[in-house]
Amino acid sequence: MSAEQNKAISRRIPVEVFEQGRLAVVDEICAPDFIEHGTPPPGIPKGREGIKAMASALRKGFPDIKFKIDHQIAEGDIVASYVTVSGTHKGEIFGMPATDKRASWAEAHFVKIINGKLTEHWGVSDQLGMLRQLGLAPATQAVPVGR
Repeated sequence: MSAEQNKAISRRIPVEVFEQGRLAVVDEICAPDFIEHGTPPPGIPKGREGIKAMASALRKGFPDIKFKIDHQIAEGDIVASYVTVSGTHKGEIFGMPATDKRASWAEAHFVKIINGKLTEHWGVSDQLGMLRQLGLAPATQAVPVGR
């Protein structure tokens, strides 16, 4: 598949699955033996079911969640995406009660696509930044230089 086709496939996860809640898309575009290389939150499985569970949890906590793909690069069978995620914390998520605050955070995702199917995912997310915006983690304090 071309780089542009692979980029289009990778965009379906944030837009169709996470924003729109179309969980069946996961089975359509992810290989049955899909590998998640990150550590999921407690109670979230790995693999395709983990993507569905994570999307459901985020949509429950942030019903207006939006993913803006800021940068996307494809080379060979790997697509790299830098994404800004935003939403209003209206529901409980991973044991954290709703704050009704809006947050925006950065994520980076790398996916491997073979024959039109996502086979692997690596990702990082600024969860601490999101939690600070929601008032669920303390803000940092400036530390004087030289101490």
